[in-house]
Amino acid sequence: MNGLINSEYLDVFLDESQEHLQAINDNLLRLEQAPDDLSIVGEVFRSAHTLKGMAATMGFEDLAHLTHNMENVLDLIRNQKLEAASTVLDVVFMAVDDLEAMVTDIASGGDGKRDVTGVVAQLERIEKGESLEPEIQSNQQAPAKASSLHESYDEFEATVLEQSMEQGYSTFQIKVTLDENAMLKAARVFMVFDVLEQVGEVIKSTPSAEDLESENFDEHFLVTLISKIQADEIKQRILKVSEITDVVVESFDIKTIAVKEEETPQTKEEEKEKSPSPKKEGTTQNQEKEAPAKAKSGQSEMNKTIRVNIERLDVLMNLFEELVIDRGRLEQIASELRNNELNETVERMSRISGDLQEIILNMRMMPVEQVFNRFPRMVRNLSKDLHKKVKLEIIGAETELDRTIIDEIGDPLVHLLRNSIDHGIETPERRLAAGKPEEGTVILKAFHSGNNVFIEIEDDGAGIDRDKILKKALDNGVVTEEDAEKLTDQQVYGLLFASGFSTAEKITDVSGRGVGLDVVRNTFESLGGVVTVNSELGKGSVFSIQLPLTLSIIDVMLVEVKEEKYAIPLSSIVETAIVNKSEVYSVHNQKVIDFRGKVVPLIFLKDIFEVPGEHSDEEFYSLVIVHKGDKVAGLVVDSLIGQHDIVLKSLGNYLKDVFAISGATILGNGQVALIVDTNALIK
Repeated sequence: MNGLINSEYLDVFLDESQEHLQAINDNLLRLEQAPDDLSIVGEVFRSAHTLKGMAATMGFEDLAHLTHNMENVLDLIRNQKLEAASTVLDVVFMAVDDLEAMVTDIASGGDGKRDVTGVVAQLERIEKGESLEPEIQSNQQAPAKASSLHESYDEFEATVLEQSMEQGYSTFQIKVTLDENAMLKAARVFMVFDVLEQVGEVIKSTPSAEDLESENFDEHFLVTLISKIQADEIKQRILKVSEITDVVVESFDIKTIAVKEEETPQTKEEEKEKSPSPKKEGTTQNQEKEAPAKAKSGQSEMNKTIRVNIERLDVLMNLFEELVIDRGRLEQIASELRNNELNETVERMSRISGDLQEIILNMRMMPVEQVFNRFPRMVRNLSKDLHKKVKLEIIGAETELDRTIIDEIGDPLVHLLRNSIDHGIETPERRLAAGKPEEGTVILKAFHSGNNVFIEIEDDGAGIDRDKILKKALDNGVVTEEDAEKLTDQQVYGLLFASGFSTAEKITDVSGRGVGLDVVRNTFESLGGVVTVNSELGKGSVFSIQLPLTLSIIDVMLVEVKEEKYAIPLSSIVETAIVNKSEVYSVHNQKVIDFRGKVVPLIFLKDIFEVPGEHSDEEFYSLVIVHKGDKVAGLVVDSLIGQHDIVLKSLGNYLKDVFAISGATILGNGQVALIVDTNALIK
């Protein structure tokens, strides 16, 4: 079996398994809405049958066995010997959850083994026509938590702990349990570690920091800490982090714990070779893209697509980015030399590379369906848990985004959807009392507009109470009384995303929508996106996210400040303007202008970036008006150079925290221009 697991077929098995499981999930949801439609049952049965055959061929016996039991139940429904009742489908969904967990384990280098005796017993009871209730109730109980916190340590870790105890430090093993419904788990882990580093020093974590960062863990993790702070105080500090359900802090003596034998470098290397690297949920190691050429008549569907390893696309993109830089250099040289033949050749090369750029960017594009397709099942489960009736409508799932953005938006979208269902949609009783249909509707919509993709989450729920949000924001010190009077409705709704607003307490009828939304906003803004909220009390709310199509090659306006050049993304620019210095006023030590009837604050880039040089004697200011949501500001520069396509390059780990700079690019003359992060400049 090991030969097969490590074979070249594993990637294909994982890709196709995930596709079949997604098809099963989608069709089971359809079947629940139309239980008499036997064609849907046939689709589910075929997917399950194929999955069983693949699992058996690859040697994953537990996977094949469970799929076989599920197949038996589907066969009874298909032959009209069993009704597709909700209680029956609940058990089938449980089986699908176990199958997904097995495939995820295999993708992470595991053997796909899992204890599925409970769900298999229920499937067998369905086959025999017996009652399900006792098993379903017992199966839905919370899983038993590990009773022991005892961690094992290697010789080096044990020595550090022993020396720390000799110096008067206490040693603690800490088990932190996240809410099982927590989104953005890595962000919560980061907050916990931030707290721990304030009270002591972390010696070890299980899983490893790398696995925690990539969210390769269940609901809990272990940390070994040395500290001079008492256990109770450590526990209380950790519990202040939202979406933490339990913290256990136990002191221990390293002398009472066995030290494990240290692995040799060779052993570690062998283990590394055996285990494929874990993959992120929602992506596959080989990305399927449609071939640009149409298949000839009579060819099978198989010939229309090929699977391309994502790493190859990344290499191709990096090479092309270098070509774009050289193209800019060539264009500049040609314009300086004024040679007709050279100009013609460079213009032709520019056109061809432009077409090539479009093809490469399209190859990296994936439909948002890759993210959206897991939401219907989540909405079904959540509405059952909350005893609400919710219908999810998905519009524009075929809308495409760059893969790097697709990878990041899944968790924050889940969080926004959960908020809409949990705190937006009312219970059936309240909806009927308000004259609404008892079933609430959540619409998830994606669409293109210019060089951006918009994703909207709209619900017809209770809406957001402006006054309650303002009161809570004032209580928390997020805004002052003076500022509160000037805020527009949308600015008030935007307070939901303020970190002070969301960390004050757990869910209440006022703050429920705010829990964790600060992390959601930060995630979208790190992708160059903007989040806005609109709401009408009693009617519903709309969360709107604007995202760039791609993060690698972007359109910018090049500007000059003294001898330095800066690039401002076109997606942030409203317009450019030249204003007379006499039109500039000072308000509260802030220079502003009246621009098209709106007061716009001015931001001098030479001051922000401390650019050396003498002050200009010009009577005019060159401005780039930029926006962040509904807020605008005017960036004051010395001159506007023009619009360019540039390649976005990271500044690297050493310069990752530079204020208001998101990256750099190399211009045609070889000069480096920094890319301005306008979101950081607008408060």
